[in-house]
Amino acid sequence: MIKQGIMICGHGSRDKDAEKEFSLIATALKKCYDIPVEYGFLEYSAPNIHMGLDSLVNQGVKEIFAIPGMLLAATHAKNDIPSVLTTYADKISGLKIHYGNELAVDDKMLSALKARTLEALNAKQGDDLTDTMLVVVGRGTSDANANSDVCKITRLLNEQLGFGWADTVYSGVTYPSIGIGLEMLIKLGFKRIVVAPYILFTGRLIKRITNYINEVQNKYPDVEIIQSHYLKDHEKVIDTFIERIEQVRTGIKKAKGLMEDFQERLAKGEVHSHHHHAEYNPNSLDETNEGYGHLHDENGNHIDNNGNIIGDGSHHQNHVHSHSHDHSNNNHGHHHEPYKHIAHPFGPRTMIGTKNCCCFMSQFPKEIIDEEMKKNK
Repeated sequence: MIKQGIMICGHGSRDKDAEKEFSLIATALKKCYDIPVEYGFLEYSAPNIHMGLDSLVNQGVKEIFAIPGMLLAATHAKNDIPSVLTTYADKISGLKIHYGNELAVDDKMLSALKARTLEALNAKQGDDLTDTMLVVVGRGTSDANANSDVCKITRLLNEQLGFGWADTVYSGVTYPSIGIGLEMLIKLGFKRIVVAPYILFTGRLIKRITNYINEVQNKYPDVEIIQSHYLKDHEKVIDTFIERIEQVRTGIKKAKGLMEDFQERLAKGEVHSHHHHAEYNPNSLDETNEGYGHLHDENGNHIDNNGNIIGDGSHHQNHVHSHSHDHSNNNHGHHHEPYKHIAHPFGPRTMIGTKNCCCFMSQFPKEIIDEEMKKNK
């Protein structure tokens, strides 16, 4: 049987503490596998990737599953590491190296970032954080996709925790840099800011972030700036590494299609299909509903084939995803909780009374908006 091994490929740092922390990943993974696990760095640090590969080969490994120990796919993960692996494999007869994916935008990684952020704030899921601004710090790269992924992570974290405002800055290469970015964001007027580095390990970047935060804090002493811990070897980070290893060991499956994903969630009871009532229906063509599902009168009320109003009407004003109504002739009652940020201080309620609000606000039932506004006064 061909002996297999695992190789974790890191970037490397001039900071010795970063090297030690990266080794924690390999240590944790060795406890999870009964095959050899090694690691190495692309630059600056030892062992380098060649040394890690040498160690696996010297242990009799003929098939290596390598993954980039990096958050996002930029130049190093896309070009530099696979180049090193390919060159190495070409020199050793019979050696196969399979290369997997980066950690990427993943629910488990997001959970790790959320945990670090809540720890820093001494808060828990569900606490009101609308008086606090979130600033996520990305590594920064010349790869636009990687930079935009950090913005996506910022939005996802904010959706889950509900900060008053959220934005993204970077520790290098691209803009806005953390120093300038923080100073610009302070002008929004928040008196508490949590800075969450979306970075795996300590090193010069983390120290740079801390230095910038201290400078801005000294300049604006009336603003509380809290720095959360970087990701390090959080259990969810380890879980993501394991998932990436297993993906490359088993062969990465083709991404699920929308139908497969829907059917899986439907089977779990996580989704309720309700838009079939808006499908085109050639048997219900008239001047009012134009053949789409329900019949409506001139006021937008649901009506049956005899012109009788079904329910309490006001369909167009109240028919949104955050609703609960009974279609007695279709038998598909359901309920969706109101979107939790509908009454956010900087959300749709800020448009009430403005000349541009009518079309937008008509999407939301008035009673839901009123209720949410009362809760958040």
